[in-house]
Amino acid sequence: MSTTGHYITDLPFIAAKAEEKQGENDEFLRSVHARADQGLDVIAHRLNDTVSAAIDCTACGNCCKTLVINVADDELAPLAEHLELSIAVAKDKYIEESMAGKLFINTMPCHFLADNKCTIYEARFSECRDFPHLHKPGFKDRLAGTLMHYGRCPIIYNVVEQMKVELGFVA
Repeated sequence: MSTTGHYITDLPFIAAKAEEKQGENDEFLRSVHARADQGLDVIAHRLNDTVSAAIDCTACGNCCKTLVINVADDELAPLAEHLELSIAVAKDKYIEESMAGKLFINTMPCHFLADNKCTIYEARFSECRDFPHLHKPGFKDRLAGTLMHYGRCPIIYNVVEQMKVELGFVA
């Protein structure tokens, strides 16, 4: 099993644990939602800072390989400029539009992933910049979405597991 320091980074292990702990994570979600304290963001942000500093995302890249990346309308121009293409050509080549008008990258893995590194890093999309979203406020309200990626992201896996310990959660 792969680890970085004392953090688990082995993707097959994490995926297997996600399956194994589905019920436990559902219970954890319910227990967090039942909590009245607002200190969850402080804990989540601290754990995220610690875990994110120890785990090299470029050793993984699983989010870029497995997630549909949403693109905001105002992110097309910076992408096109970075790629030295017209907006129309960049959109036609790399972006799809849903019937509802939502934009997203048209392939998985992402076109812009090479050797687990983003080739448009400076112009990457806000959804990419923010993943795994653990630095944002409202952890309690976003936990269900976070747990959807528990088996895919070593940062999420380790933060959630440490949070269970810190909150005294027992399955």
